[in-house]
Amino acid sequence: MNQKKTMSSDSGWLALVATPIGNLEDITYRAVRTLRDADLVAAEDTRRARRLLQHYDINTAATSYHAHNEHQKTASLIAQVENGRKIAVLSDAGMPAVSDPGFLIVRTAVEHGIEPTIVPGASALTFAVAAAGVPVDKFCFAGYPPVKAGKRKRFLEELPLSNYTSVLFEGPHRIPRLLQEISDIIGPQTRLCLIREATKIHEQIQRSNAELLAADYAGRKCRGEFTVIISR
Repeated sequence: MNQKKTMSSDSGWLALVATPIGNLEDITYRAVRTLRDADLVAAEDTRRARRLLQHYDINTAATSYHAHNEHQKTASLIAQVENGRKIAVLSDAGMPAVSDPGFLIVRTAVEHGIEPTIVPGASALTFAVAAAGVPVDKFCFAGYPPVKAGKRKRFLEELPLSNYTSVLFEGPHRIPRLLQEISDIIGPQTRLCLIREATKIHEQIQRSNAELLAADYAGRKCRGEFTVIISR
């Protein structure tokens, strides 16, 4: 059986580090220390990563690691850990692997006897669950809805079947469409909580039914990422 390599080892380690989803103060002491101790930061967006690192006076080098190159770079990153390097993985914001790159490197690390260290922190998902004001004793995180119409319709039709409150992510360009689809497919009186730009200067939380929110957003040009909570 392979000896698992963790951050307590003298050799290399791999850490998935949660980073702020907006407000740069939403980071843990442990995350800052981990980023300082790392030899390399593998970041979904190196520009965002460098802004965060500079804010905390961290000089760790960064390399890109995102959905379009993770299959090419994962083996190299794992090999570096095996050779003694300390690597921290960051997504754009929040927790890596939650609708962001991270799953593949964790699976590959485990296959190589490396136990990744998870450094938890800010997450749009937990923010939404806390802010929703709807029953969340059980909920389903469904990520981003499919883009194609047929798959999207089936996706929304299946959400109420679980009898769980559902949490979705959606981009600004498709949020008016999503709200109208929820009203049409799940029902106009469906209770929603709509969260935009969580923790940022223009944070906005709206609680209403699908019909009213769809009417409010019809034709609107939106900015910022959205989290949508659909009450059961």
